[in-house]
Amino acid sequence: MARFFDPPAPKKEQLPSEKIPKVFDAMRWKVFLGAFLGYAGYYLVRKNLSLAAPDMIGQGILDAGKVGLAMSAVSIAYAFSKFIMGSVSDRSDSRKFLCVGLVLSALTMILTGIFPYGANTALNTAIIFFLMLVVGWLSGMGWPPCGRIMTHWFSQNERSFKMSIWNVSHTIGSFSLGFLAIAGVSLFAFFAPTFGLDASEAWRGNLIAILIAVFCWWAIRDTPESCGLPSVQEYRNDYSGVKSKSGSGEKLPFKVLFVDYVFKNKLLWIVALSNIFVYMVRYGIGDWSPTFLQNTGIMTAEESKIAFSVHNLIGAFGTILCGLATSKIFKGRCAPMNVICMLACMFGVLIYWFVGADYIAMSPALKKVLIYVALCLIGFFIYGPVALTGVQALNLVPKNAAGTAAGFVGLFGYFVGDAICSKIFVGSVANSMGWNAANLTVAIGAGIGVVLCAMLIKSEKKATE
Repeated sequence: MARFFDPPAPKKEQLPSEKIPKVFDAMRWKVFLGAFLGYAGYYLVRKNLSLAAPDMIGQGILDAGKVGLAMSAVSIAYAFSKFIMGSVSDRSDSRKFLCVGLVLSALTMILTGIFPYGANTALNTAIIFFLMLVVGWLSGMGWPPCGRIMTHWFSQNERSFKMSIWNVSHTIGSFSLGFLAIAGVSLFAFFAPTFGLDASEAWRGNLIAILIAVFCWWAIRDTPESCGLPSVQEYRNDYSGVKSKSGSGEKLPFKVLFVDYVFKNKLLWIVALSNIFVYMVRYGIGDWSPTFLQNTGIMTAEESKIAFSVHNLIGAFGTILCGLATSKIFKGRCAPMNVICMLACMFGVLIYWFVGADYIAMSPALKKVLIYVALCLIGFFIYGPVALTGVQALNLVPKNAAGTAAGFVGLFGYFVGDAICSKIFVGSVANSMGWNAANLTVAIGAGIGVVLCAMLIKSEKKATE
């Protein structure tokens, strides 16, 4: 199995020089599209539980605390998988790695949807937690190969903008899921109930994800060299960025990848810590918004799903514009833009908290308007730091350590920021103290994120010059 994932041996002879520009440009867009749709497919799979949560609570299958625990399983497994798989992906074929993981995670989520749950909430929690662990682990095979693709096919001085566009993929995946859940396509209506919902909500996303995997197998290629092309650095004459100490662009032992390029990299540690609070805000608002809005009576089930999708759709535009500003205004440095974005997110979370806290009497219509304003503000600005912390990780290591660095930063974001802070902690606070306290904790997290992002401004500038 390990040999199956090995990258293809680079062709010894390059294509004729007159063919290289046309083939290289065409392949870059083809590979980019494969990575874009492939990562969106992963989000179609693993975000089903967020939309199912209100119905699960309403039918007594789980309560808010147990839903948070079940959702945390994805994040816990994904965090460690992303880190471990990051190192494996640095020595693997990106196409095989991404496609196999996507198909297996979709099949596991389908199994989760058709499993017959009973009235025992403890047993339901255990079953869903285990299956979500599997989904989360398999989902860890998504980001690292995409990071490898971006470092091998796009050079340093264009990467922040290109990766910001690519990072829109997960907002597109989440956005699509919300409307797939509402659509009710009759083709899938005969399947068994999924988490108390119409099963078509889960099946549609998972079957589409499998079709996306087929497309990715056709579109993605591991490196330019494996296609008879020169390296992207040679093609674009861009040799900026961190260089490998070995002078080689290929496989490195795990000890070298982790110890020399990650563990001893102080700046990468700060990026990882800031990522905790970026993800706390991202998922503390995004994943809990359908449950919060329905439990407080601010919106109906359908309205909350639309709000969930709009939040993610606005995030797509914000991601691209933040990446463009980073590239054009800050010359590829991510820290200044991250500070601006986290400040705006904190303001959005404060509006979100204030409306839910009912400090001032207001009409239901005005509440909905303010919630949309808050979700759009948070969505527009939070996905900039989500994308740019990944870019920071890639920029602070040589390209043959890209997956390991991304996995390390992702470990902090998903395990501590998402699983512990946003899922378990926020869910427990909401269950014991109410949504007022839960949303306030997310606002405090956003403030801490501002401080940590600001700590990187000067040091990042020196490291990337």
